[in-house]
Amino acid sequence: MAKIVYILCALTSLGCAVLLMKSYVRSRARLLFWSAACFTCFAASNVILFFDLAVLGPQVDLSLWRQSVSLAGLAMLLYGLIWETK
Repeated sequence: MAKIVYILCALTSLGCAVLLMKSYVRSRARLLFWSAACFTCFAASNVILFFDLAVLGPQVDLSLWRQSVSLAGLAMLLYGLIWETK
């Protein structure tokens, strides 16, 4: 059951990223671009989570990679919120 939840979380984040990118292409609002980039990183983080816990198991620890990708996504969104709204 956990594997299904990990995959659904990744697909949801990817779906949000696609919808945000489509809106960005239509309106050219830069905050939509940074939000799409953030959700793309979240989707990648969820894929890494799936491989870390469901595929590789306890032998390999990918938590540092997973947290780094999530931090990069949050940094992109923070950049967009602070510097692109001026």
